[in-house]
Amino acid sequence: MAIYYQCKHCQSRLGMLEKKDVTEQELGFDRLTQEERQDIIFNDLYGDTYVHITCESCQETLDRYPERNAWSYLIQ
Repeated sequence: MAIYYQCKHCQSRLGMLEKKDVTEQELGFDRLTQEERQDIIFNDLYGDTYVHITCESCQETLDRYPERNAWSYLIQ
């Protein structure tokens, strides 16, 4: 079982950790509200966790074109 960090806009895989190596507190998940957790953390049927965040490239695009924040994906 693993934790995958993936961009929520372009779907790029940003990193991966083995679950046995870290706790929710070490990852900062305990600092998230329930709503934030539901928005960015997803579990699949195999026990893997996906954390959907924004990569640097997409963040730069969003900074330049703030109107794209309403889009569900970004074209790069």
